[in-house]
Amino acid sequence: MNNSEYIVNTEKAAKYNKWIIALSVIIPIAVAILFGIKIPNVKPLGFLPPIYATTNGITAIVLIMAFLAIKKKNIKQHELLIKIAMALSVLFLVLYVAYHMTSDSTKFGGVGVIKYIYYFILFTHIVLSVVVIPFVLITYVRGITNDIVRHRKIAKITFPLWLYVAVTGVIVYVLISPYYSY
Repeated sequence: MNNSEYIVNTEKAAKYNKWIIALSVIIPIAVAILFGIKIPNVKPLGFLPPIYATTNGITAIVLIMAFLAIKKKNIKQHELLIKIAMALSVLFLVLYVAYHMTSDSTKFGGVGVIKYIYYFILFTHIVLSVVVIPFVLITYVRGITNDIVRHRKIAKITFPLWLYVAVTGVIVYVLISPYYSY
Protein backbone atom coordinates (compact mmCIF):
# COMPACT_ATOMS: atom_id res chain seq x y z
CA MET A 1 0.00 0.00 0.00
CA ASN A 2 1.50 3.38 -0.91
CA ASN A 3 0.95 6.60 1.03
CA SER A 4 -1.78 7.87 -1.31
CA GLU A 5 -3.95 4.85 -0.44
CA TYR A 6 -4.30 5.77 3.25
CA ILE A 7 -7.67 7.28 4.07
CA VAL A 8 -7.32 9.51 7.10
CA ASN A 9 -10.28 9.71 9.47
CA THR A 10 -10.11 13.49 10.02
CA GLU A 11 -13.38 13.60 11.97
CA LYS A 12 -12.04 11.09 14.51
CA ALA A 13 -8.71 12.96 14.65
CA ALA A 14 -10.41 16.29 15.39
CA LYS A 15 -12.33 14.67 18.26
CA TYR A 16 -9.14 13.32 19.80
CA ASN A 17 -7.19 16.59 19.44
CA LYS A 18 -9.19 18.16 22.27
CA TRP A 19 -8.30 15.21 24.51
CA ILE A 20 -4.63 15.45 23.57
CA ILE A 21 -4.49 19.10 24.60
CA ALA A 22 -6.44 18.50 27.81
CA LEU A 23 -4.40 15.48 28.91
CA SER A 24 -1.10 17.14 27.99
CA VAL A 25 -1.93 19.96 30.39
CA ILE A 26 -3.91 18.11 33.09
CA ILE A 27 -1.51 15.19 33.66
CA PRO A 28 1.60 17.24 34.56
CA ILE A 29 -0.43 19.67 36.68
CA ALA A 30 -2.20 16.85 38.51
CA VAL A 31 1.09 15.04 39.14
CA ALA A 32 2.69 18.24 40.47
CA ILE A 33 -0.26 18.86 42.79
CA LEU A 34 -0.48 15.26 43.98
CA PHE A 35 3.30 15.13 44.45
CA GLY A 36 2.93 17.86 47.08
CA ILE A 37 0.11 16.14 48.97
CA LYS A 38 0.95 13.73 51.77
CA ILE A 39 -1.79 11.38 52.93
CA PRO A 40 -1.76 11.43 56.75
CA ASN A 41 -1.80 8.27 58.84
CA VAL A 42 -0.99 5.99 55.90
CA LYS A 43 1.88 3.55 55.97
CA PRO A 44 4.58 4.75 53.52
CA LEU A 45 4.66 2.73 50.32
CA GLY A 46 8.43 2.33 50.34
CA PHE A 47 8.23 -0.92 48.39
CA LEU A 48 7.03 0.89 45.24
CA PRO A 49 10.25 2.42 43.78
CA PRO A 50 11.72 -0.89 42.56
CA ILE A 51 8.31 -1.81 41.15
CA TYR A 52 7.86 1.40 39.19
CA ALA A 53 11.49 1.30 38.07
CA THR A 54 10.85 -2.22 36.76
CA THR A 55 7.73 -0.91 35.04
CA ASN A 56 9.92 1.68 33.30
CA GLY A 57 12.36 -1.04 32.25
CA ILE A 58 9.57 -3.21 30.86
CA THR A 59 8.19 -0.17 29.03
CA ALA A 60 11.57 0.34 27.35
CA ILE A 61 11.67 -3.31 26.26
CA VAL A 62 8.10 -3.15 24.94
CA LEU A 63 8.89 0.03 23.00
CA ILE A 64 11.88 -1.65 21.36
CA MET A 65 9.71 -4.67 20.53
CA ALA A 66 7.07 -2.34 19.01
CA PHE A 67 9.77 -0.66 16.92
CA LEU A 68 11.03 -4.03 15.69
CA ALA A 69 7.46 -5.19 14.95
CA ILE A 70 6.73 -2.20 12.74
CA LYS A 71 10.08 -2.59 10.97
CA LYS A 72 8.88 -6.11 10.08
CA LYS A 73 5.55 -4.55 8.97
CA ASN A 74 3.66 -6.43 11.69
CA ILE A 75 1.11 -3.67 12.30
CA LYS A 76 -1.18 -5.63 14.65
CA GLN A 77 1.70 -6.62 16.92
CA HIS A 78 3.01 -3.04 16.82
CA GLU A 79 -0.42 -1.68 17.84
CA LEU A 80 -0.72 -4.16 20.69
CA LEU A 81 2.78 -3.40 21.99
CA ILE A 82 2.18 0.34 21.87
CA LYS A 83 -1.05 -0.10 23.85
CA ILE A 84 0.89 -2.17 26.39
CA ALA A 85 3.61 0.52 26.60
CA MET A 86 0.95 3.17 27.17
CA ALA A 87 -0.70 1.07 29.90
CA LEU A 88 2.68 0.50 31.56
CA SER A 89 3.36 4.25 31.48
CA VAL A 90 0.02 4.93 33.15
CA LEU A 91 0.77 2.23 35.75
CA PHE A 92 4.16 3.81 36.39
CA LEU A 93 2.54 7.20 36.91
CA VAL A 94 -0.04 5.83 39.38
CA LEU A 95 2.63 3.98 41.38
CA TYR A 96 4.98 6.98 41.32
CA VAL A 97 2.30 9.35 42.60
CA ALA A 98 1.13 6.83 45.24
CA TYR A 99 4.69 6.52 46.54
CA HIS A 100 5.22 10.27 46.74
CA MET A 101 1.85 10.84 48.40
CA THR A 102 2.77 8.45 51.21
CA SER A 103 6.55 8.79 51.50
CA ASP A 104 9.11 11.53 51.90
CA SER A 105 11.32 12.13 48.90
CA THR A 106 14.70 10.46 49.07
CA LYS A 107 17.73 12.73 48.82
CA PHE A 108 20.57 11.66 46.57
CA GLY A 109 23.66 11.09 48.70
CA GLY A 110 26.33 10.78 46.04
CA VAL A 111 29.15 13.29 45.80
CA GLY A 112 31.49 14.47 43.09
CA VAL A 113 30.93 13.79 39.42
CA ILE A 114 28.22 11.17 40.04
CA LYS A 115 26.08 13.82 41.75
CA TYR A 116 26.16 15.99 38.62
CA ILE A 117 25.47 13.00 36.38
CA TYR A 118 22.53 11.97 38.56
CA TYR A 119 20.97 15.43 38.59
CA PHE A 120 21.48 15.85 34.84
CA ILE A 121 19.75 12.53 34.15
CA LEU A 122 17.01 13.29 36.68
CA PHE A 123 16.38 16.78 35.25
CA THR A 124 16.24 15.59 31.64
CA HIS A 125 14.07 12.63 32.67
CA ILE A 126 11.53 14.89 34.41
CA VAL A 127 11.42 17.51 31.65
CA LEU A 128 11.12 14.96 28.87
CA SER A 129 8.50 12.94 30.79
CA VAL A 130 6.27 16.02 30.51
CA VAL A 131 7.27 16.83 26.93
CA VAL A 132 6.65 13.27 25.72
CA ILE A 133 2.98 13.19 26.77
CA PRO A 134 1.57 15.13 23.79
CA PHE A 135 4.00 13.38 21.45
CA VAL A 136 2.78 9.93 22.55
CA LEU A 137 -0.86 10.96 22.31
CA ILE A 138 -0.50 12.65 18.90
CA THR A 139 1.47 9.70 17.54
CA TYR A 140 -1.13 7.26 18.82
CA VAL A 141 -4.06 9.25 17.40
CA ARG A 142 -2.36 9.55 14.03
CA GLY A 143 -1.95 5.79 14.01
CA ILE A 144 -5.55 4.96 14.93
CA THR A 145 -6.94 7.54 12.49
CA ASN A 146 -4.86 6.08 9.67
CA ASP A 147 -2.81 9.28 9.23
CA ILE A 148 0.16 7.02 8.54
CA VAL A 149 2.44 9.52 6.79
CA ARG A 150 2.22 11.99 9.67
CA HIS A 151 2.24 9.11 12.20
CA ARG A 152 5.60 7.91 10.89
CA LYS A 153 7.00 11.42 10.87
CA ILE A 154 6.18 12.17 14.52
CA ALA A 155 6.98 8.61 15.65
CA LYS A 156 10.60 9.29 14.67
CA ILE A 157 10.61 11.93 17.42
CA THR A 158 8.30 10.20 19.91
CA PHE A 159 10.09 6.85 20.00
CA PRO A 160 13.53 8.12 21.15
CA LEU A 161 11.96 10.56 23.63
CA TRP A 162 9.73 7.90 25.18
CA LEU A 163 12.54 5.35 25.21
CA TYR A 164 14.86 7.89 26.88
CA VAL A 165 12.28 8.60 29.59
CA ALA A 166 11.75 4.88 30.24
CA VAL A 167 15.47 4.04 30.35
CA THR A 168 16.46 7.05 32.45
CA GLY A 169 13.69 6.18 34.91
CA VAL A 170 15.54 2.94 35.59
CA ILE A 171 18.92 4.70 35.76
CA VAL A 172 17.59 7.27 38.25
CA TYR A 173 16.29 4.45 40.44
CA VAL A 174 19.57 2.51 40.29
CA LEU A 175 21.54 5.65 41.24
CA ILE A 176 19.29 6.68 44.13
CA SER A 177 18.37 3.22 45.46
CA PRO A 178 21.30 3.03 47.93
CA TYR A 179 19.84 6.09 49.68
CA TYR A 180 16.30 4.79 50.21
CA SER A 181 15.39 4.06 53.82
CA TYR A 182 12.98 1.14 53.65
